[in-house]
Amino acid sequence: MIATELRTMVRRPRTWVSLALLCGLPAVVAAFLAVTGAAPAPGQGPAFLAAVLSNGTLYPAAALAMDLPLFLPVSVAVVGGDAVAGEAAAGTLRYLLLRPVGRTRLLVAKMAALTAYVLLAVVAIAVTSYAAGAAAFGTAPATAIAGRDLVTSVSGTGLTTPELLLRIGAAMLYIGVCMLGVGAIALALSTFTDAPLGAALGALAALVTSQVLVTLDAAAAVHPYLLTRYWLAWIDFFRDPVLWHDIQRGVALQLVYVTVALVLAWANFATRDITS
Repeated sequence: MIATELRTMVRRPRTWVSLALLCGLPAVVAAFLAVTGAAPAPGQGPAFLAAVLSNGTLYPAAALAMDLPLFLPVSVAVVGGDAVAGEAAAGTLRYLLLRPVGRTRLLVAKMAALTAYVLLAVVAIAVTSYAAGAAAFGTAPATAIAGRDLVTSVSGTGLTTPELLLRIGAAMLYIGVCMLGVGAIALALSTFTDAPLGAALGALAALVTSQVLVTLDAAAAVHPYLLTRYWLAWIDFFRDPVLWHDIQRGVALQLVYVTVALVLAWANFATRDITS
């Protein structure tokens, strides 16, 4: 069942269109930066964008920062919202369940396909942006200290290229976990409706609400429990040493959201009267 869902995901044009859009924004930004040579001032614009002119190896981190606030969660919410509601809207859900396929097994397969999409999206962004950054800005390290070529970390210390790539990989995994929180909410809402767009919009409403409350001092009491509270903690991977406090809290919080959403989805889907 999981293999079937993965094949369906790969064959859908929507998958590749969304990936092209996710990868297209960093590519366009890289082209403008390469032509003009005018990067944002430090502290302005997406994280790391001010430093990429001196080393294109940093560009995957900047690309992830560009896509994270909007494009990436929107694409994940659309895929998650379509998981079950899309089958119902197309009239194939009931026929799918006529096979010897349990509802729990189908839900697990849908979540596995969603997870695969998230990983594919994050990897595609990082790989294409690395290529774009290397082509536009080169991969020459910014500094040389004690005979070693180093890239300056957020803390001001030097990181070797292998260390930098390892931290980019860790940031990719962390961002992927954060996106699973959005996707799981969309998947849960997808079991309540036959409208994929409604499920996706519901997940995005939760996302926007969290983003607004995170900036509101009056909501300080609930800040540690908001969906997006620790999304930017991935930047701590680029400190030396790595600051694990917010990263650990962020992973734990997203796992709670994923678990609660999947339990809610299972409880509803297992007892739902399928008519379409």
